[in-house]
Amino acid sequence: MKILKIEWKHIEVNGETCDRCYDTGENLANEIKRLKRRFEPQGIQIEMKETILEDAEYSQSNSLLFNDIPIENILDIEIADNYCDSCSDILGKDTYCRTVKFEGSEYDEIPAKAIRQAAYKILGVDNDKQSRLKGCCCGNNDCCN
Repeated sequence: MKILKIEWKHIEVNGETCDRCYDTGENLANEIKRLKRRFEPQGIQIEMKETILEDAEYSQSNSLLFNDIPIENILDIEIADNYCDSCSDILGKDTYCRTVKFEGSEYDEIPAKAIRQAAYKILGVDNDKQSRLKGCCCGNNDCCN
């Protein structure tokens, strides 16, 4: 059985994470459901690991690894940072957190489309349409949605 491991790294203080990490987590949760629905019938197991970072590790927060490979090493994503009100409130000091530049736009959270594209690339699937046509176990384009 093939396994896709996705690790989400973020800070958490007293049970709270910042807004941008929360949004990445929501995007990731939705994409994992989608990936499982599409690939588990084909024998590909999707695993998610959440890593809570220490306060001092905030520069690594809001990051995703696919089979231990950072998303920025899989896709054409540029990592930057900007002031984060939410992290600054949680950590009690001015904090600049990770952002991603993807397909010409800058995002505070990692967008769902980037998560999906990185997973497909690691799994060797070129795009959404091709995964339905080539990867579907029964040949019906609608069954693997």
